[in-house]
Amino acid sequence: MSVLVSPSPVPNSNPVDLASTVLDRDAELTGLLNQIIDDHTSFDGADAWLQELRDRATLWVRKSVLPTTRDEEWRFSDLSSLRKVKFEGVGTQPADISLSDIHSIPEAANRLVFVNGVYAPELSAVAGLPDGVIVSNLADLGVGDRQRVQQYLAQTEGAHEVFTALNTSGIKDVAVVWVAKNVVVETPIHLVFFTAGESATISLPRCLVVAEVGSSVTLVEEFTNRRGAEGAEEKEEKRVYFSNAVTEVWLEENAQVNHTRLELEGAEAFHIGKTAVSQARYSRYTCHAITFGGRLSRHNLEILQAGEQTETILNGLTVIGGNQLADTHSAIALNYPYGRSQQLHKCIIGVRKAAPSEHRAHAVFNGKVFVPKPAQLTDAAQLNRNLLLSPKARVDTKPQLEITADNVKCAHGATVSQLEDDEIFYLQSRGIDQDDARNLLINAFAAEVINQIPVPSLQERLTQIVNSYQSITNDS
Repeated sequence: MSVLVSPSPVPNSNPVDLASTVLDRDAELTGLLNQIIDDHTSFDGADAWLQELRDRATLWVRKSVLPTTRDEEWRFSDLSSLRKVKFEGVGTQPADISLSDIHSIPEAANRLVFVNGVYAPELSAVAGLPDGVIVSNLADLGVGDRQRVQQYLAQTEGAHEVFTALNTSGIKDVAVVWVAKNVVVETPIHLVFFTAGESATISLPRCLVVAEVGSSVTLVEEFTNRRGAEGAEEKEEKRVYFSNAVTEVWLEENAQVNHTRLELEGAEAFHIGKTAVSQARYSRYTCHAITFGGRLSRHNLEILQAGEQTETILNGLTVIGGNQLADTHSAIALNYPYGRSQQLHKCIIGVRKAAPSEHRAHAVFNGKVFVPKPAQLTDAAQLNRNLLLSPKARVDTKPQLEITADNVKCAHGATVSQLEDDEIFYLQSRGIDQDDARNLLINAFAAEVINQIPVPSLQERLTQIVNSYQSITNDS
């Protein structure tokens, strides 16, 4: 843990020095970019701005390099395994995906589905939307709505980060959720980004959410390749692919967004995601970020306060085992007075997903809160709690506060622990066997985050997933 003093609190955007980098330094990044460029389709007329946006991002990527463990923000996350994969291009929508493969949410009246980054209207449900609400892909929007999207798409801080720019360089379509002024959406909106196929492909999910003044919406955003509808057993495809996702959320004055993000990628997948949020004054943003899947996964969560008296609540849960690596990097920039942020991130590391010899799961948490001098009377709290279930499991945690304001209430902390023997013994003394006792304690640890998700069926589904992982005994 550390408390630092920063003269210039800026979100974790890591801009690249165009003058000092050259394309030849990174052949792997060049290969990824070239495959994306080869898949480009030309745009005309009203889409000229989108082509220009992609071209600018492409130029930026050409001057960038993939991060390595020598970079401070990536020193615990080694991308060498990603570099070794020979991808076969950007994925297209396979014909064998049906509605029975999509895990629906009963509470969600509307659903938007993309398969390998391609909009799937036959799997989506966007009828009966309230007046003033748009749930659509970019290509199907009218000209006026597309012009409004132009003002927000790829305009958040951190757009030049290498993976964000890589996603922008390959934009073909975008999931768009737009809630008009003072409109309250009563039921959740479900966004599904499904990856399927046989070869090693690249998927570039992109999402834009705009909540206008006084509006309110609940979103469930799911990245998965698990097949299985409601009530059926979920089947996970074990193949290599790379999902590079970007979600931008804009909250105008007094807007409210409750956002649940599920990462349920396949066991051999690489997933790197960005959630960039801009909050105007009096707005309220809540994020529940749940990570289960992926051989290597990373979530960059960046919050920019654009007005006073905002509220930000971040809840995170990572459950990994085998040789998985899951990295969470968050940056909250509280630039105005009376801001409030609360963050709780929990990791369960070492659940049984592989043979005992492969129990080397690794979790990373790096959370930053920036409180510059203008942000007086800020209230910020941050806590990372970690549960190690295997002697070979590992966590690197670094909660940070960077404060120059002098009239604030801020706290941060981190804990790393194993299951307590006396707690297990107590449960055994009540007639519960050892394995059930351990799993009961693990479920209780996860429930603190899961139970805050405002969708009951989703709470039940996630609890079932946690229950499906057998814990590892300390003497494994």
